[in-house]
Amino acid sequence: MNNSTDKLNFISVVFPKLLQNLDADAKGGWGVLNGQQMVEHMADSVRMASGKNNQKLHTAPDLVGRYKDFAMSDKEFKPNTPNALMPDIPAPKVNATMQEAINEYNDQIAAFIHYFEKNTEAIITNPFFGDLNFEEWTHLLHKHALHHSKQFGLL
Repeated sequence: MNNSTDKLNFISVVFPKLLQNLDADAKGGWGVLNGQQMVEHMADSVRMASGKNNQKLHTAPDLVGRYKDFAMSDKEFKPNTPNALMPDIPAPKVNATMQEAINEYNDQIAAFIHYFEKNTEAIITNPFFGDLNFEEWTHLLHKHALHHSKQFGLL
């Protein structure tokens, strides 16, 4: 799946459908998040991609190029890939139900697409991989969604 249209379709259509089969309290094959916490984490990632949760760069400047090369590759995130922005103990669920979490994810995807339709040349900083445009964010969100889909046995 190298086409950015296919990747956008995955994060906006396929992934939300997969989430419908995930129990809120499901445990993944690795990590500490349950099903609903993962969905909320994904919504946060999409929120960041549309500039609603701006983060400073956490990666040393001399490593950004190499990190971005990985992010833009087809290499998968490894299980238990650390995220310096996430605490060791996951935050409590934000939404009352799993369906509300999925709805929030869907709302964030719609906002992401809308933002870049209105701001076609926008560049938003990812705290680990540096400055990304729409196609790069789409690629990264797709990679991220695949990672969590595999974590929870959705694919």
